[in-house]
Amino acid sequence: MHLLTAAILWLATPTPSPTPPGGIDENLVTPGVIGFIVTLLVALATVALVIDMVRRIRRVRYREQVRAEIAAERDGTTAPED
Repeated sequence: MHLLTAAILWLATPTPSPTPPGGIDENLVTPGVIGFIVTLLVALATVALVIDMVRRIRRVRYREQVRAEIAAERDGTTAPED
């Protein structure tokens, strides 16, 4: 019985009709120029942060390598190779 009721309700549900082309204001449904500018700024900020992070990590690794070489020279041993 429930199956019959579900089938009747499914058949009775109207399908949505397309809206006319002039009925929707495209400025309300698209991000427009402001959305593009904001997205561009977020992307540029992300790239700048990644570049800065890579520089900082490289600098820390280089400093550690120099410290290891100096410590090896003091001890009279050879420096470890990376």
